[in-house]
Amino acid sequence: MMEGTPIQRRKLSDDVFDRVLDMIKDGTLKPGDSLPSERSLMESLGVGRPAVREALQALARMGLIEIKHGERARVSEPSFGHMVEQIGETMRHLLVHSPADLEHLKEARATLEREIARIAARKRTESDMRRLWSLIDQQESASREPARFRALDGLFHREIASISGNPIWPAVSEAVFGWLNHFHVDLVAVPGLEQLTIAEHRQIADAIERRDPEAAGQAMADHLNRANELYRRAHLPQG
Repeated sequence: MMEGTPIQRRKLSDDVFDRVLDMIKDGTLKPGDSLPSERSLMESLGVGRPAVREALQALARMGLIEIKHGERARVSEPSFGHMVEQIGETMRHLLVHSPADLEHLKEARATLEREIARIAARKRTESDMRRLWSLIDQQESASREPARFRALDGLFHREIASISGNPIWPAVSEAVFGWLNHFHVDLVAVPGLEQLTIAEHRQIADAIERRDPEAAGQAMADHLNRANELYRRAHLPQG
């Protein structure tokens, strides 16, 4: 008698998913194209509306198509930012329920942004620096507005990532900051230390402006590690 894992019956929605995915992969449906209507898919594939809707929802969760009420679904335009957004719910789960993964994310962010700062110091232009200094000035003006201060903090880090010229870095930088700001705001802003944050941002920007990659990277690492250390101390058991 043959033993092994029982063969699982596929759902009709899985077949619909595969058929639509194949059309996207082979170029039959290109970014921006509208998908066939639900009725057309039902008739051409010989399935009911629930199977079509379940398949389309799965494709939307993967970021491959966009579904808007009252409109035909469309193939999504490729975007690193959109790709990163798709894992937001998974990150929410990790950040809320897994302290170990939070530590991994903090370490990864510090390592990534250190290298991004080094790249920015090599590639920056005069217009890049004007935008960066303007963000710091705006942040200083918002030192008594916590929500705006945090938003400008995130824009500062994203702007440095944008200077790299690689679209992956700003997408990842913005996403990581957003996740931490949403679920662990104390990791991106410590009340009462706004002036220290601004001073550290000026130190980072100064090193980038001087085209000193090592100093820029070290200033960024010191900035993020300082925040991580404050967070660690705040969450040590008291007694």
